[in-house]
Amino acid sequence: MSTEITIEKLNKFYGKKQALKDIDLTINQGMFGLLGRNGAGKTTLMKVLATLLQKNNGNVTVCGVPITEAAAIRRMTGYLPQEFSMYANMTVYEAMDYLGVLSGLTKAQRKDEISKLLMKVNLQKNMRTKVKALSGGMKRRLGIAQAILHDPKVLIVDEPTAGLDPEERVRFRNLLSEIAQDRIVILSTHIVGDIEATCENIAVLDEGEIIYQGTVSDLVEAARGKIYSAEISKLELARVKEQYPVTGMISMGNLVNVRLVADKLPFDTALPCEANVEDAYMYLMYGKRGVQ
Repeated sequence: MSTEITIEKLNKFYGKKQALKDIDLTINQGMFGLLGRNGAGKTTLMKVLATLLQKNNGNVTVCGVPITEAAAIRRMTGYLPQEFSMYANMTVYEAMDYLGVLSGLTKAQRKDEISKLLMKVNLQKNMRTKVKALSGGMKRRLGIAQAILHDPKVLIVDEPTAGLDPEERVRFRNLLSEIAQDRIVILSTHIVGDIEATCENIAVLDEGEIIYQGTVSDLVEAARGKIYSAEISKLELARVKEQYPVTGMISMGNLVNVRLVADKLPFDTALPCEANVEDAYMYLMYGKRGVQ
């Protein structure tokens, strides 16, 4: 069976509003990052791939199966939505066991799989804890466990680290990378650091269109020579932000060290610097309408 997702000329409308515009994309085994600002169309695309929304036109196949065969797609797909909630008054084990029943697993299969998955997501000590008592990070990890309970070939996670503290975010990203070793994992996010830490192949979505697809390293290379740093007074900051996309700031008393995007040296005191992924993303986004 094929281990890739192919998307050709995919369009999705909400009434007269077009949310996805002629999406062409191929996603292979491993971690794949879908990056874009809020409202870019990422969640709509994820829901189409998970068969929670129907496409208007175009062709989509998941591991060789047309997206129109919803039952078959759902059997091979795990999905963790941005807003995840489940059975608050059940314990962690009870919730997983119930979902295992719904997935058609036998009692012996459930006992074996649930124990292994709770260990994988580091919740084995919380199996008797009620879901409502879990922290935000624990709930996200439980969400991953339930999404892969039926051993799917594809895992789709939508904005999984939003709102998590830095330590939990790192733990979650490591978990996704481990899971992606033998399946397709699609990570949809607006947090550039999540993509930088986990994905080599990415696509950037903006206003329903794919504006970049390729490797992270090629995206960074495209921003080479376009990123500068400068030490300016706080009084100058507003003017600089009006003229140039600012990718980072560090306050130092009355001074601010800024990183910014510019096609050429923006002013005499600025110095060229190596681009990182966040710089490259900002250059891509602002490059559509030009930078100075």
